[in-house]
Amino acid sequence: MKDIRVTKQNQLYHRVADEVIEIIQSRRLRPHDPVPSEGELAKLFGVSRMTSKLALQKLAEEGLVYRLPRRGTFLAEPQDGRAQGGFSSQDTAALPAAEKRFGQIALIMPHLSDYTSRIIAATEAEVRKHGCDLILKMTKDCDDEDHCLERLAEGGITGIILFPQGRKTCSDQVLRLKLQKLPLVIIDRIFHEVEIDCVYHDHYMGSYQMTKYLIEKGHREIGYTSNAIDHITSRRERYQGYIQALLDHQIPVQYQNIHFRTVACDTRRINERDPEQERFIQDNPRMTAIMCGDDHVAISTIHTALQMGIPVPEKLSIVGFSDIQLAAYIPTPLTTVRQDTEKLARSAVDLLMKRVGNSNENPITIKIQTSIVERQSVLFRT
Repeated sequence: MKDIRVTKQNQLYHRVADEVIEIIQSRRLRPHDPVPSEGELAKLFGVSRMTSKLALQKLAEEGLVYRLPRRGTFLAEPQDGRAQGGFSSQDTAALPAAEKRFGQIALIMPHLSDYTSRIIAATEAEVRKHGCDLILKMTKDCDDEDHCLERLAEGGITGIILFPQGRKTCSDQVLRLKLQKLPLVIIDRIFHEVEIDCVYHDHYMGSYQMTKYLIEKGHREIGYTSNAIDHITSRRERYQGYIQALLDHQIPVQYQNIHFRTVACDTRRINERDPEQERFIQDNPRMTAIMCGDDHVAISTIHTALQMGIPVPEKLSIVGFSDIQLAAYIPTPLTTVRQDTEKLARSAVDLLMKRVGNSNENPITIKIQTSIVERQSVLFRT
């Protein structure tokens, strides 16, 4: 009976190997594209993981694919002029560094905006420089983010760059991938409770410098308005930078001048008069300047002030954070904090590829410095 079972298994994994070749051809996979994993093949053909593992090992021995520990199975380069689907053996570890390719990098984003679009474009350009393809995933919520991470890991993704949903703490799925040593870099967020590679803009110092800029322009009654912090580290650090700048310049923190929105700013209606911003301005007539937590809130505040008959910047200076494209084209062009998305993407991809290359350094945190873009929304106050 044992010999019969072994013979059947041998026949079965040969058939699965043939099916994998058909998948490669039907999907028009290119060299270094991921091939379905052992788990995916087991579900697809109703076989055991051992059978699918033997099938992939067979294809690897024939040089059709190559396997990377903890990363998955990938289509090999064609050799000897043969068409894809009939390659000779190729050990990628023996390739010169300049010829190595690392497959596919996933970029997971929580939403699409001017800011995130610039990150996507810059990341795609950087990934290409490393001979990789970019897979973009947009997540709806925290559960969807976890699902995307799980599916990508099972599919043998080479590495992941994650712009997380707003969370109190690092997700369990991220921690699992960290334990599995899957190359993973967090961008635009930092989780203080766990050591993990991350690249993010220095939101604290950007806000500190902008508040200092307003102080140097002669302002002392400086308000602050933002969407609710909601466990988002960038919002919290911008608020902290504002507070610290006031304290360092011996300006009392007046909490009536601070406003966190009860409803998030509607980016589709930022050119309309906003009731929350209107009440905030009316209740604090002594304010001469307002620091806004992001450009959308700043643009909404400018439109609201102008429709209230309050000239900007003659009576009220308003500044933002991010330097979205629209900031330069509103009635009073916005002075704001610029975030260098190209440097963010370049640093994130370089760090990720270091991990793909089996770097065992301790987790690294990279802060990208911001800069102030001066336009017409601030007036020197004598």
